[in-house]
Amino acid sequence: MASAGTAPPPPANLPRIVAASLIGTTIEWYDFFLYGSAAALVFNKLFFPDSDPLVGTLLSFLTYAVGFAARPVGALAFGHYGDRLGRKKLLVLSLLMMGGATCAIGLLPTHATVGSAAPVLLTALRLIQGFALGGEWGGAVLLVSEHGDARRRGFWASWPQTGAPAGQLLATGVLSALTALLSDDAFESWGWRVPFLLSGVLVLIGLWIRLSVDESPVFKAALAQAEARKAAAGRDGAAAEKMPLVAVLRHHWRDVLVAMGARMAENISYYVITAFVLVYATSDHVGLGKQTALNAVLIASAVHFAVIPAWGALSDRIGRRPVYLLGAAGVGAWAFPFFLLIDTEDFSALVLAVTVGLIFHGAMYAPQAAFFSEMFATRMRYSGASIGAQFSSVAAGAPAPLIATALLADYDSATPIALYVIAAALLTLVAVGAAKETRDRDLASVEPAAAPSPPPAPKPAGHRARSGSGQ
Repeated sequence: MASAGTAPPPPANLPRIVAASLIGTTIEWYDFFLYGSAAALVFNKLFFPDSDPLVGTLLSFLTYAVGFAARPVGALAFGHYGDRLGRKKLLVLSLLMMGGATCAIGLLPTHATVGSAAPVLLTALRLIQGFALGGEWGGAVLLVSEHGDARRRGFWASWPQTGAPAGQLLATGVLSALTALLSDDAFESWGWRVPFLLSGVLVLIGLWIRLSVDESPVFKAALAQAEARKAAAGRDGAAAEKMPLVAVLRHHWRDVLVAMGARMAENISYYVITAFVLVYATSDHVGLGKQTALNAVLIASAVHFAVIPAWGALSDRIGRRPVYLLGAAGVGAWAFPFFLLIDTEDFSALVLAVTVGLIFHGAMYAPQAAFFSEMFATRMRYSGASIGAQFSSVAAGAPAPLIATALLADYDSATPIALYVIAAALLTLVAVGAAKETRDRDLASVEPAAAPSPPPAPKPAGHRARSGSGQ
């Protein structure tokens, strides 16, 4: 295994490659968060008007959750073909799918026009959004990770991660501007469509940048070596290259479990800090206004955007695991102070609570891109990273706001919610603690070297095997 110090110099166009990944992830997250905001503001009235207002809101949020269910399917499909055809082609496809579905939502007829067909069409488009997002993340971080500059891989690969706070800032900012400029009737009539249609303009910009960058050189080299092996092995060898998913589960099953465990605290804490906080802060338990809570999240998201690259750079200096473990321990330790600060009903305390929470979250989210990329061999990296990241979101991020809301309703206290976050943090600490440091791994390695694959490789003749796993 080559160390990062022997890697070739980064390409001169690396900043453009980073920009291509960042703008794509920003657009994808803009579309994803925009749907969630619209579900809370208008979808209950426009697509579920026959229901009780609270039931209509729950139904609109259920269509939001459908997007999470589609993400693992997207991870499987995009990972499979991304490992066979390349990162760039699949990233272009994911951007077109997400942008197309979002624009189509902006053109949808409402329940008043087509009746029950309206929520059905809305749900179908939400499925497409989730499917596309499930394939976007893995390709975006791999395109950056595999383009060189191994010594600063954590820093450069963390930039696509800033797409999440950037997308949230953009979506919330556009909606806030429209609600400030338009009357409630105008916003419900046509104003809500504007941010969805705006996605089409953003997609054109993203496509222009993404189509101008090259395919990952690491993938191209691995593909050439795979083709050479196919030619030498014949039909059986060709068949063995067709299923990256099978190879991932055979050679990297432990890394997939580590990635899923690592995502638990990261994903749960993020949706508690940014989504459930809007419920908790505006509930009768606290009593702050919606705009006050939203402003706190906006300020904290701006800080979140700024600290992610800093955490990524630190992971290049001290390793992925120490930074990730610090973030997991931090969100666990901050769980009780987070709610105690909000309970003061003071805006500055609310901003402090959310900001510190997102700073600790960034310590997990920033090195995650490089960490997951370095776990897997090249021809199964898209599949492995995507599966590990997206399958866990169904059990972590998707139900987190619902679980937190149910706990608040049952106990009328933040204590069980804080314990829920702490439990997730402990699970992540165990998972990342069991992993090996990956900072110095060579991404050009084609063979599965990152995780044990039973049976172990035989020792050379004349040498006795040591006791233990050898890992």
